[in-house]
Amino acid sequence: MSAPPPRSTPTMADVAKRAGVSTMTVSRALRDGGMVSGDTRARILAAIEELGYVLDQTAGTLSSKRSGFMAAIVPSLNNSNFADTARGITEAIEESGLQMLLGYTDYQVEKEEKLIEAMLRRRPEGLVLTGGRHTPRARKLLEAAGIPVVETWDIPPDPIGHAVGFSNAAACRALVHRLYERGYRNIGFVGGTSNRDTRGADRRLGYSEAVEELGLPRGRIISFGKPPISMEQGGEAIVHMVTQWPDVDAVVCVSDLSAFGAIAECHRRGWAVPGRIAVAGFGDFEVARCAFPRITTVAVDSLEIGRQAGELILRAIEGARAGRSMPAETMIIPFKVIEREST
Repeated sequence: MSAPPPRSTPTMADVAKRAGVSTMTVSRALRDGGMVSGDTRARILAAIEELGYVLDQTAGTLSSKRSGFMAAIVPSLNNSNFADTARGITEAIEESGLQMLLGYTDYQVEKEEKLIEAMLRRRPEGLVLTGGRHTPRARKLLEAAGIPVVETWDIPPDPIGHAVGFSNAAACRALVHRLYERGYRNIGFVGGTSNRDTRGADRRLGYSEAVEELGLPRGRIISFGKPPISMEQGGEAIVHMVTQWPDVDAVVCVSDLSAFGAIAECHRRGWAVPGRIAVAGFGDFEVARCAFPRITTVAVDSLEIGRQAGELILRAIEGARAGRSMPAETMIIPFKVIEREST
């Protein structure tokens, strides 16, 4: 049996023919301010329902510069922190009528560049990014686009537009200082093998700054696995750490997931946590609160980052629609070192 011929997408002309009106009348009925009688509008809406027609807003976008959507780019879709950030953005804009187009980079700035280019072709009214480091071409594209941009989860030294976040370096530095206050003197760091996770690279920088400030042994860094580091890689990394520096008494992991894996491997080898070695993470994921022992970590309100970014991009879009240029804003989200049994 031969396949049925493909169905064509219904057009505005199809709706007009079904409703017995002109395409101009259909257009007026579907756009704000259209002067169409109630009976005519009802016939048009009935035709739309019957045909399954969806308004193509491309032409209107070209003339009005209002696409009705904004875009957001995150490193990962299965990371609860970034999922919460996306949810916070959605909550902030849901009453505005704006829709959000979401993409993820898998922690690759090159992939981010391609996503930015693809999204800009669809003419979003604003764009929310994760992090403050991008390829030169991505930055050029964003600056040329002339739309509001909000960078999150970081405080870039030279923001493209607006920023909502915190200093990852300062947060990790505070964590190392807290471990020092608890008596640890031989502190190591576990991170990824590349800088494609720029926030992870900043955490490593914060660790290095802290051990320098405190006069602790330097260079106790294990780079293991491509970001984001998994639980399994965290377990392997802590074995390398202890093998290379047997006197290490505490380890800062780039994330709670790698810290969980490190603790699990310590259990398998009979290394008491924190008796033999203390382990800290970053992010305050659910796994940190449910691990045994529970994991000392740095907590940041990822949902609030999303809400603030969403509210900021919404204000900027509304200003752009009214022909106003909104001054760049930087919003600092506080972080907190949470001490638990792992240290």
